Amino acid sequence: MNIDLKETWLIGSVEIPGRLVLAPMAGVSVQAFRRQGRRYGAGLVCSEMVSVAGIQHRNERTLGYLRVGSDEHPLAIQIFGSDPVAMADAARMVEAAGADIVDMNFGCPVKKVTKTGAGASLLDDPDHACRLVAAVAGATALPVSVKMRRGVENGSRTCLAVGPQLVEAGAASLTLHPRSAKQMYTGTADHSLTAELVSLVDVPVIASGDITSRARAQSVLATTGAAAVMVGRAAQGNPWALAEMMGDDREPSREEVVAELLLFMRETVRELGVERASGFLKKFYGWYLGRGRFPRPFKQELVMLPTLAEVEQTLLAAAPGARFIFERLLAEAPDPQDEVLLDSLPISIYGGG
Repeated sequence: MNIDLKETWLIGSVEIPGRLVLAPMAGVSVQAFRRQGRRYGAGLVCSEMVSVAGIQHRNERTLGYLRVGSDEHPLAIQIFGSDPVAMADAARMVEAAGADIVDMNFGCPVKKVTKTGAGASLLDDPDHACRLVAAVAGATALPVSVKMRRGVENGSRTCLAVGPQLVEAGAASLTLHPRSAKQMYTGTADHSLTAELVSLVDVPVIASGDITSRARAQSVLATTGAAAVMVGRAAQGNPWALAEMMGDDREPSREEVVAELLLFMRETVRELGVERASGFLKKFYGWYLGRGRFPRPFKQELVMLPTLAEVEQTLLAAAPGARFIFERLLAEAPDPQDEVLLDSLPISIYGGG
């Protein structure tokens, strides 16, 4: 069965122009990553999860996540927390920032999140989970989506009991990553659970987990009846994975790879500032330049360089033709002035302060 991945679908009243969703990933899903994902075929992009406690206390770094570019739409901003009042306040901020969807994280398995009563731990307290969804849905006119795991314990089927309750509380869409919180990212995602969830709810379900190729995306959509698939680790430093899923299986040249990395570096510096970006970007060098594209020693050399200017010079020396592609990409990039900046937020957050 050949499914059209370019088919439009809806979350509430928000039209999603394609059945690939770029996952919210902590430490990865900065604006540059989301913009790149949209260019390469993602119909919906998501921010990394944003702490509602940080929003409530107007923490500058947290508020910096609430920046929306004109080329990101449709965009979901994901929030996490355990207090209904704080979650409602965060939802209003997300709406004011210009996002299209408020996404709620009920899936994060990391202990520093679950020990606060947030993330995947909420699956063990469905009444409270529903109160949070109701609070967020009541605070914003935007559709609310919820991302969750199968449950906390291995083999859990909690998602099948909790999912319909979340919809009744106000969720307009559900994303299921059918691994347990205890599994973290080991083993395989059991999409038979995704198919069961689809049969239980009357809102679109997004299938997350192990979506690594066009064949896999097609298979999961066909066997589960999900509205879309969510792509995560496969797209880290590899937007061409999204292009392949959308039907373009051409391998990028070394020059194209370097040009995209250079643009990603520039955009990340603009968002985070030089100091934060320097450390943040190190993991991306291996992601972009791996897969046999460049030798391993070259990637290690980049990590050891003291400045981003030297990294850029070294990349251009390795692929001189990348300069022309990079200049074209810069010329095509949207004007940063088109971003939505909240008047109530300190302007320093947009300069990496």
